[in-house]
Amino acid sequence: QVQLVESGGGLVQAGGSLRLSCAASGRTFNSYFMGWFRQAPGKERDFVAAISSSGANTDYQDSVKGRFTISRDNAKNMVYLQMNSLKPEDTAVYYCAANPGRLRSYRDGYDYWGQGTQVTVSS
Repeated sequence: QVQLVESGGGLVQAGGSLRLSCAASGRTFNSYFMGWFRQAPGKERDFVAAISSSGANTDYQDSVKGRFTISRDNAKNMVYLQMNSLKPEDTAVYYCAANPGRLRSYRDGYDYWGQGTQVTVSS
């Protein structure tokens, strides 16, 4: 089992950057595939990015490709989401998630979730 805690959210102007962090507990962190999702008010929780257990493979939602970068540090049990060129439509609560299976881009594919961190992008 793994517990996840996100941090790094906040208020930023359009065009700005934020780096989200996700701290994971557990000695088997390096066996988990990790993902970031986001949920805007009144909308579904959508996939943003995912990274394999080793960090060698990544996947992104089309709307964030070229702007967001997911990475991980297995020695520190951390996952990051670097967000550049932020847009107002990126405003949402961002969630970190983990699954022990494979690289997945759908919500039901993840077993463990953090509590979320709010990102607000002003125009």
